[in-house]
Amino acid sequence: MTTAADMLTTGFATLPDLIHAHALERGDRAAVADAQGSIDYRTLDGMMDRIAAALQRDGVTPRTAVAIVAAPTTDYAAAFLGAVRAGCVATPIAPSATPAAIAAMIADSGAPIVFLDAENARALEGQTLSARPILFSREGGSPHWAPAFAEEQAYQAFEDWLAPEGSRPAAVAIAPQDPFNIIYSSGTTGTPKGIVQSHAMRWAHISRNTAAGFDTAVTMIATPLYSNTTLVSFLPTLGWGGTVVLMGKFEARAYLELAERYRATHTMLVPVQYQRIMALPDFDDFDLSAFRFKTSTSAPFSAALKADVVARWPGVLVEFYGMTEGGASCALNATANPTKLHTVGQPMPGHEIRLIDDDGVEVAPGEMGEVVGRSPAMMNGYHGRADATRDAEWYDADGNRYIRHGDVGRFDEDGFLTLMDRKKDLIISGGFNIYPSDLESVLAQHPAVADCAVIGVPSEAWGETPVGFYVPRNGTTEDAPSILAWANAQLGKTQRLSALNVAEELPRSAIGKVLKRELRDRLSASPPSPPAPSS
Repeated sequence: MTTAADMLTTGFATLPDLIHAHALERGDRAAVADAQGSIDYRTLDGMMDRIAAALQRDGVTPRTAVAIVAAPTTDYAAAFLGAVRAGCVATPIAPSATPAAIAAMIADSGAPIVFLDAENARALEGQTLSARPILFSREGGSPHWAPAFAEEQAYQAFEDWLAPEGSRPAAVAIAPQDPFNIIYSSGTTGTPKGIVQSHAMRWAHISRNTAAGFDTAVTMIATPLYSNTTLVSFLPTLGWGGTVVLMGKFEARAYLELAERYRATHTMLVPVQYQRIMALPDFDDFDLSAFRFKTSTSAPFSAALKADVVARWPGVLVEFYGMTEGGASCALNATANPTKLHTVGQPMPGHEIRLIDDDGVEVAPGEMGEVVGRSPAMMNGYHGRADATRDAEWYDADGNRYIRHGDVGRFDEDGFLTLMDRKKDLIISGGFNIYPSDLESVLAQHPAVADCAVIGVPSEAWGETPVGFYVPRNGTTEDAPSILAWANAQLGKTQRLSALNVAEELPRSAIGKVLKRELRDRLSASPPSPPAPSS
């Protein structure tokens, strides 16, 4: 029998095969836990078999999408992984999207089946779904409440739909470039695109974690399963035979209570979650001594916050920079590099990053440029959108394929990458380039500012002008005009904010990205004009 350890030293293995090996070798170990309990590897493996067999029974063929719109639970995890075992393409979709957008993404994926929980089935009532709905129900049997989909879309309870206990699916041959999953982009800059990721890409995520200790991990998951941010911790933990603890809606104190209870060793959190956790007055009262490995990605992570996490939270802190589409990734071991906390680290082994100008030509060392990257972990492309795939690619003189990251950055003399901003967020005012992150870093230093963001808005006088939003810190008495005056006194003449707006909170995606398009929508069509830029 080939062991999981043997598979992990080969050039390629599939996650379903690794989980089956763990079920044979450590079947009693908890695989996935949620608020209602946990399932071990033997149970997870059996559920995956029943799901894969049911998909095959219903004529769902390999390389076909299977959609999931639900809160993270053990059932969700089994449905995702069971679809992959059947050779299908797991397609998790964000419940936070509008019902119409969810229905459109299901249709775009071509999924014939969609798994729903009760809350999301209610939200989709009245929508015409292109997929047959299967409804998760923990109580067993048919749920008491019946969703009112179109008449031809009769739902079936998950427990009734499953193949009988002990069922085994027909074996499916899976090649490295076969699609593993589709992840839809957030849609914050337009229509969501389905990002197709291969088994080879997911194998790269699993196999590269040889030193991370995932084989004995208890990994806290506090971000949604439709996000690549989550999957880069969720999948390696299961690939190596660790335990995943799925948290539902994130709340800082509840997270710490859960981590303490499970003696969590690993976690992936986005920066805003670290911020909220570290701000708790009783943070130091929690026993987090079991932690060995903490990671973060998806949004800017301030140097001051990284330093606070390193100082007060046991275990190594690593920040990853990358993108769902693949490209290349950087890693910053914040614990080992206290003088580089303003950077996102260096390219990971086997990952290559270049910086190019607006004409697609590489910039000189030390200069800023758009980030393009290549690695073993790159998307196949955007589902059904060949033009968008081509737009996301850049090729060097030797014909090597890179993915455009959309960020502007600069390497320092030690090869650490500092990010300036998203290229699309660059503000050009009076001919001067203004990076919102520079302005945000100044605003964030004001003692009355708890959170902030800067956007560019149209200006008749200067083309664009920077406008700020801030969340007041509790107990502050300073108003927006005084904070604006203070910030502009710290900024260069070409950078000054034309306005500063108060917000109860900044709109963020489920993985912590500030939704700047929503901030632009809040403003009137004619924002105030700034003072004339000067050199």
